[in-house]
Amino acid sequence: MDIMFAPELLQQLRDLLEQARASQDPDATAMSLATVGGDGRPHARIVLLKGIEADGVRFHTNYQSAKGEEIRAHAEVALCLHWKWLGEVRAGGVQVRIEGRALRLSDEESDAYFATRPRGSQIGAWASLQSQTLPDRAAFETRVAEYEQRFAEGPVTRPPHWGGYRVVPDMVEIWHGREFRLHERRRWERFADVWRDRLMYP
Repeated sequence: MDIMFAPELLQQLRDLLEQARASQDPDATAMSLATVGGDGRPHARIVLLKGIEADGVRFHTNYQSAKGEEIRAHAEVALCLHWKWLGEVRAGGVQVRIEGRALRLSDEESDAYFATRPRGSQIGAWASLQSQTLPDRAAFETRVAEYEQRFAEGPVTRPPHWGGYRVVPDMVEIWHGREFRLHERRRWERFADVWRDRLMYP
C-alpha cells in the first residue's frame, strides 16, 4: 500500500472520524464529493465515506454515473465532511476538506466491499442506470424484479460498472469551530512525498 498521508495527519483524521461515529451525528460518514464536468461547471453531491487509509480516502459508486464519467475525464476532486457534533457544537463543530486525485480501486477491493452490502443494495446496483433518464417508477421496479429473479439462486456478484475509488490527497484542511467565529484552521499540503502544515486565518 502506498503511503499518501503523513502519519500524524492520518491518525488525526481517523480519531475525528471515530469521535464523529460515537457522537450524536447519525450521518458521520456522509461527505460532499465535488467533480468538474466537461463544460467546466462544478458538480457536488453526498457520498458515503468508506475508509480513511494510508493510501487515500475511499468511497464507492456507479462508474457510469455522472460523477463516474466526470472523474474519468477529470480525476481531480474535492471532498468535504462536516461533523457538527464535535468540539464546540454551537460554534460549528469540525469541518474537514480534502482535495486530490480519484483513482479506481482494484477489482478485488471492490468485490470485497460489494460482498458486505445488503442484498437489496446489491440488486439496486444492477438495476439502476444511475444518472440516466427514468421514464417512470414502474420501469425501475421492473428492473429490480428482473435482477432479483436473475440472482434468486445465489449470491449477487458485483456489476462491472460499479466499484470503489480512493482519493489520493494533496491538500487536507481541518477547521474547528470556535466561539465568536475565532475558529482554528490548519492546512496540510503535500509536495511530492513531503507534507507541510500551516495555520490559516479563519
